[in-house]
Amino acid sequence: MSVLSEVSKNQTTIQKFLDWDRLKNVFYNNIYLEDQKIVIKMPLVPIENSENDIKIKKFDLCKYTFLINY
Repeated sequence: MSVLSEVSKNQTTIQKFLDWDRLKNVFYNNIYLEDQKIVIKMPLVPIENSENDIKIKKFDLCKYTFLINY
């Protein structure tokens, strides 16, 4: 039993969802790391003239709405 409990302690919950930034008119594919409360945002279509397409930031999933969870 101790082996199973150690494995479960090291697991990280990951959620994936889509959202839309209405100001930039860009759809994002997001990976949310629940334990760290961090989201990795990747545009579905690359943004022209943008060096930093991928964004990593603190995120509270409860405060925002998103299009779809998958």
